[in-house]
Amino acid sequence: MEKILVVDDDQDLRESMMEILQGAGFAVAGRGRAEQALTLLADEPFAVVLLDLVMPGMNGMEALSRIRELAPGTRVIMITAFSTTENAVDAMRQGASDYLVKPFRGEELLAAVKRVLEEARFEECGAAADTETALNCLANALRRQILFGLRACGPLRFMEICRHLDISDHTKVNFHLKVLREAGFIDQDQKLYQLTARGRQVLECVQFLMRRLGS
Repeated sequence: MEKILVVDDDQDLRESMMEILQGAGFAVAGRGRAEQALTLLADEPFAVVLLDLVMPGMNGMEALSRIRELAPGTRVIMITAFSTTENAVDAMRQGASDYLVKPFRGEELLAAVKRVLEEARFEECGAAADTETALNCLANALRRQILFGLRACGPLRFMEICRHLDISDHTKVNFHLKVLREAGFIDQDQKLYQLTARGRQVLECVQFLMRRLGS
């Protein structure tokens, strides 16, 4: 579940945004000042920060710079009034992913959050599969079946993998397991094969790309 941080000194707006995001299934936290948000970001990772541009104390532009240093993987959506839209566009040049102009509807808020999260997943997929070895692994249907089987069933012994795939050619299965181990997608603990963190990430990327291609 992605975590979203809402930073706005307008308590009513902040609580309204939090309610909308929680209703959409996100884990949400809220802060009324940028300084408080930075303290929280130092201790907890967040996928997206919704950041008001004009606040007492540290303003949104200053906070954006600090967030980029403190949590470079976190996406920032600026919240701005119509009169400060030009500043919001400037913030995007400095690393913000998007901006919302007040007043905005709940569906606009959710669309912006989902859009930047999708962009983040797409970039992660590119990083995860940005090697010839990774692409070769994913291009082979049997290797994908092995990866999906390990995710569905958990750690498996060699013969359990063969039965799961319904393949009697043990030499072929052994070859593909070796390729997956060398790519870092699986490892072997004693006699059990299991997904690595890289293998789980690659599977998520495959599914994401399949959804994108099917949409």
